[in-house]
Amino acid sequence: MAYINGIGLISPQRTAETDDFLLEPVEYSSDYLRCIEPAYRTYIDPIQSRRMSRLIKMGIASAKMSMADAGCTIPDAIITGTGLGSVEDTEKILGELTKEEKFLNPTPFIQSTYNTISSQVAIQLKCHNYNSTYVHRTFSFESGLIDGLMQMEEQIAANVLVGAIDEMTMNHLQITRRVGHWKMEPVNNLSLLDHKTPGALAGEGAAFFVLGAEPVPFAYAELKDVATCYNLNESFHPDSFLQGFLGKHGLSLQDIDLIILGLNGDCEHDPTYTEFASRFFPGKAQAWYKHLCGEYHTATGFGLYVAANILKKQVYPDILHLNHIHPEKLKNILIYNHFRNVNHSFMLVQGC
Repeated sequence: MAYINGIGLISPQRTAETDDFLLEPVEYSSDYLRCIEPAYRTYIDPIQSRRMSRLIKMGIASAKMSMADAGCTIPDAIITGTGLGSVEDTEKILGELTKEEKFLNPTPFIQSTYNTISSQVAIQLKCHNYNSTYVHRTFSFESGLIDGLMQMEEQIAANVLVGAIDEMTMNHLQITRRVGHWKMEPVNNLSLLDHKTPGALAGEGAAFFVLGAEPVPFAYAELKDVATCYNLNESFHPDSFLQGFLGKHGLSLQDIDLIILGLNGDCEHDPTYTEFASRFFPGKAQAWYKHLCGEYHTATGFGLYVAANILKKQVYPDILHLNHIHPEKLKNILIYNHFRNVNHSFMLVQGC
């Protein structure tokens, strides 16, 4: 377990501009949800910023936001999860290769590697401690959290900076649309579930969390545990898996006050969430969040931001409601996510 002591989030909502918790959700009718970026000069030297890709700037800024929020200067470890890395830089390299034979600009090549984000954050913070990047598709962020929890359990680190970051481009959107991942036309994000069509609403985001072995006075919540399961040949049995996951912490299904689901508007795979909730948590409050940030490999970073703020502020915004049940108390929150019914993950978050 670890305490969430600081959060920095750049998302399609105004999370980087204000401390208000989803009071005025931003409405879109577009192919994908693009991040609302802050003024980077606040976080990065403008001269250095000129050579950085958008993804790297988002990563550095959100990391520094979380560090300032936690009152931490140097973390004992920096861990980043990303499903795609810098798509924009990769496209630049491939574009130059296909246009003409010439000497290529080395900057996009260097920045296209997956561990660039963690490395650049470490350079900016002047941190020489443990540094790692996980590229496990939709398990990337969860893998980073598990690593961070292990670092603290083994008393290797007391403060760990864990990030979840992915970007979207029109080229990548159009390519992956062909295999049915995304909506074929723009939709309104706030009425996403009314569009009964295949494919999710794409998005992007950069979220960083400072996890501490001890809580600061203004800590958000306690991250009790993270678990992942790969549904190979439909071998995933949610009943036994879920009971074992909660049982490790002396909890039962009845102890969960709110379940946050990863519905993304895909009519082919969203029923897995609704069946799960109705089977294991009937009569419980249900929330969702991907209509606010879109679907991407590390979208659970936005989900953890939602859970942590609900517990800290003891506020459950209407925009998150999936049903009309309002929890009597807000103590234990379970986040459940899956990617096309293959990669399943759970996070258990508890109030401090």
